[in-house]
Amino acid sequence: MSQHFTINADMGEGIGLHRFGYDADLMPLVDLINVACGFHAGDPQVMRTTVSLAAEHGVRVGAHPGLPDLVGFGRRRMALTPDEVDDLFTYQVGALCGFLERAGQPLSHIKPHGALWGMLADDPELMRAAARATKAFEVPFLGLAGTAHESVCREEGVDFVAEMYVDMDYDARARLILTRSAHETDPAAAAERVSRATRGETVAAADGTPLTLSFQTVCVHSDAPSAVVVARAVREVLDDHDRSTTSPEGDNA
Repeated sequence: MSQHFTINADMGEGIGLHRFGYDADLMPLVDLINVACGFHAGDPQVMRTTVSLAAEHGVRVGAHPGLPDLVGFGRRRMALTPDEVDDLFTYQVGALCGFLERAGQPLSHIKPHGALWGMLADDPELMRAAARATKAFEVPFLGLAGTAHESVCREEGVDFVAEMYVDMDYDARARLILTRSAHETDPAAAAERVSRATRGETVAAADGTPLTLSFQTVCVHSDAPSAVVVARAVREVLDDHDRSTTSPEGDNA
């Protein structure tokens, strides 16, 4: 049976009077969102309104815990112990769960943000602490295949959901090239990457190396200038994929 793919987006990344991203425009185009929980962005009002908007659209809500670094938007690495990682997850996810409970919505998953995401991908010891915290909430972990995200989740018995990225570049090892700010993405190029990947074909790394990407969900960052048109292009590709694999012709192929 052909695989069903989803779109996810990081949302609720504002604080006070400041808002980042195109949450309202993206919400009808995505299947699940990752909501900032207060450390890199996302105050109580932002969390509440983001959860409410997702509920209106029937979009699943996951937690997006990050490093306590508002100035750097959670994109600067910090020295952490495993216990500190566990506490960061528990504190932030717990805060979001309060708003989800009030809205009558379940927690869907956990996906770390920014530099914390990269630290966990590279450090199995830190990732074990993140996996333990995720397991306590009884939800899947979204991350990058072929890294400690995946291997440690398997070891710890945590459901793992692999992501593909269309608005960031990969290096020759199929690792993301992390940047401090979002950039413009060509929606046609994003659609082509997703189309090739859903067919099991290779996609090109930044240096041209052909990569075979394992994924179940496609991430579109909400703060990129072209986020809405990119999400719309990806949505069209995935909807076409679903139609082709559920049609009588697709069943008999």
